[in-house]
Amino acid sequence: MALEDRYGLPLSTSSPEAASAYREGVDLMLAGWTGTAETLERAIAADPDFALAHIARGRLHGFYQQGDLARQKAALARELVATRGTERERSHVETLALAIEGRLPEAIAATMKHVEAWPRDALVLSLPLGAFGLFAFSGMADHDRARQELCERVAHHYGEDWWFLTMYGWAMTENGNVGRGRGITERGFDLRRQNAHAAHAVLHAMFEDGSIEAADRLVDDWIPSYDRAGILHGHIRWHQALGALEHGDAARALAIYADVLQPQATQAPPLNVVTDAASLLWRLSAYGHAVPKALWVEADATAQKLFPKSSLPFADIHMALFAAATQNREALAIRLAAIEQRLADGKLPAGPVVPAVCRALAAFAEEDYAACVQMLAPVLGEVVRVGGSHAQRELIEDTFVVALMRSGDLPRARALLDARLHRRPSLRDTRWQAAMG
Repeated sequence: MALEDRYGLPLSTSSPEAASAYREGVDLMLAGWTGTAETLERAIAADPDFALAHIARGRLHGFYQQGDLARQKAALARELVATRGTERERSHVETLALAIEGRLPEAIAATMKHVEAWPRDALVLSLPLGAFGLFAFSGMADHDRARQELCERVAHHYGEDWWFLTMYGWAMTENGNVGRGRGITERGFDLRRQNAHAAHAVLHAMFEDGSIEAADRLVDDWIPSYDRAGILHGHIRWHQALGALEHGDAARALAIYADVLQPQATQAPPLNVVTDAASLLWRLSAYGHAVPKALWVEADATAQKLFPKSSLPFADIHMALFAAATQNREALAIRLAAIEQRLADGKLPAGPVVPAVCRALAAFAEEDYAACVQMLAPVLGEVVRVGGSHAQRELIEDTFVVALMRSGDLPRARALLDARLHRRPSLRDTRWQAAMG
């Protein structure tokens, strides 16, 4: 009897132990849960020639920016699957390998072709989904809509699957269908509570509908079940820190930062380390709270080691936050030169929004608020191209609002805040309105 994955797709291994460990490892990966690496290693130990276990392990290496190890796993998986693998498995390995190698256009094309043929191959389907997925980092202006449309095309293949409901609901939430998205995500969360991606997706919906207190309770109730080594542990607490800032509670936000987000405390993947630290410290400062300079200096030193050169636009913008906050004009100039060169060479799909935002952040830090407004106004509608989630990208809009207020352009600031408050309640936006009289 052929061995299968959890979605009924045949696996080219004769080892029941390898198949079982692979099924469990993939589920742990799709849930963002601890134990993924160890479980996939068990699958490999049970069958060293099992290509899918190797490529899954390679993907996990990629999450943690272990590029050499990830590429080695991809190369080995390609070799193994060529001699022992079905057509589906060869396509599966190749698609994940392209993603690991950062070949985004090719990986997206391979994903769409693969999903058309094998829609229930969840690990491949996961590639374009999420805030850090292929679609988000493709430079597409409509990646929120693209995720929802992709999920809608395959929804009938998944039914009430806990992983699919998690990602489908999140895609809806990010695309503006918050009420329906929250309900679908909560269904997935109820089916598997040990699912960090579901907890995270629900928090995004709560952010979008203004359920700040409910989000805080969710984290308090759920986070004890999730090990600090979990890939999303720090980021989920980051959401809780954003809730604290809604209430103007800078002390609590800083306490959360010290507990799980600052470099010496976090166990998160590099991209989360940099983006969560920079964005929270920047928000604290922009909202008028004191941030000890030592926190910026320490986090910047770590960030420079993790992202020494221009890479993902999402990372570059957060590195610009560090450069601006620490007044490191040289670091920003070097990074901007690399970004501008990639733009000139046609190798920056996100486009001119990236250097524009970087320069605007520097102007804000130098208290040239009028210049910040002038630089940001033309590109605000393009910020979506840098990827990440709406909650993460809202930092740029917040910076714009504060720059408007500090430059004296109160009518535009009021209009923007009015539009946001019509979309969702916000204690912070209400305070800002009141401060303008």
